[in-house]
Amino acid sequence: MVEPAFAADLIQRRQRSEFLSNIKGTLFTTIKNNPDIVPSLLTLALNDAVTYDKATKTGGPNGSIRFSSEISRPENEKLSAALSFLEEAKKEIDSYSKGGPISYADLIQLAAQSAVKSTFLASAIRKCGGNEEKGQLLYSAYGSNGQWGLFDREFGRSDTEVPDPEGRVPIWGKASVQEMKEKFSNIGFGPRQLAVLSAFLGPDQTAIEELLASDPDVLPWVQKYQRSRETVSQTDYEVDLITTLTKISRLGQQINYEAYTYPVQKVDLTKLKL
Repeated sequence: MVEPAFAADLIQRRQRSEFLSNIKGTLFTTIKNNPDIVPSLLTLALNDAVTYDKATKTGGPNGSIRFSSEISRPENEKLSAALSFLEEAKKEIDSYSKGGPISYADLIQLAAQSAVKSTFLASAIRKCGGNEEKGQLLYSAYGSNGQWGLFDREFGRSDTEVPDPEGRVPIWGKASVQEMKEKFSNIGFGPRQLAVLSAFLGPDQTAIEELLASDPDVLPWVQKYQRSRETVSQTDYEVDLITTLTKISRLGQQINYEAYTYPVQKVDLTKLKL
């Protein structure tokens, strides 16, 4: 039974890979046509994930932010448009899925991935004087696309059926740096991860980094990533951002590696006319 089992595993991997590729294509197109939604998509993904509580092993990137009682909380103010945006994308994705509807948990984190990629691509295009073709070549040559492998494997997050408890997510625009550090510490992260996720904490990354730089623990990391963004490849910033997003995007989740797979119709060889 080893060979049939191995073949079945390969088929499931291909099914998931094809579905994931199609999802990325849908999200890339929709985000490209609506670039102003990017900051909200990033914060939506962060706020859905940082409800995780290490002590009780509850919360995390489980799609709970889709519930009206959670999206309407003060910390999620102005994120309703991003959620509505993803609900429309979900309709399209579900229409071509052969293995069931995509979970909100997966959709929200994959949208953040696409949003991050769009910002790096946009930066490469700007560095090429606005030439889109050259910018795409630059990003392909120097970008860190290959670092997304682990993130892509974490595909199969499950949705919760109830909102996460209140009081677990700071209002980023009003929180002090100390409060942000404490929140990140509570989910297993430090000043380094806080600094690299500055774009996730609100629409004005420059203002957020000015605030973060006022803290001596966070300042060196803010400076490191600012210097990195000025380089052609942005390697330090991009790699650390991908690594951190990958970890946050699976907090408390048990990934179902068979999600979105479906039975393959068997061919009756006796009916073939050769």
